[in-house]
Amino acid sequence: MSNNAKIAAGGVAVGLILLIWLPWWASLLIILGVPAAAYLMLDPSQRRRLRRATRKEIGR
Repeated sequence: MSNNAKIAAGGVAVGLILLIWLPWWASLLIILGVPAAAYLMLDPSQRRRLRRATRKEIGR
């Protein structure tokens, strides 16, 4: 199993535990807030590079 697959499996496990342990709205805030906060912490040049790489993959 690759490292990305391990991280994804761990994220799913943590998400399921949060859905059981916390109210649904708190889980939703965490699930949406963590990636948004990570994106906002990037420098403008890193954000441009991320958007450019994503567009290239979609165009394949």
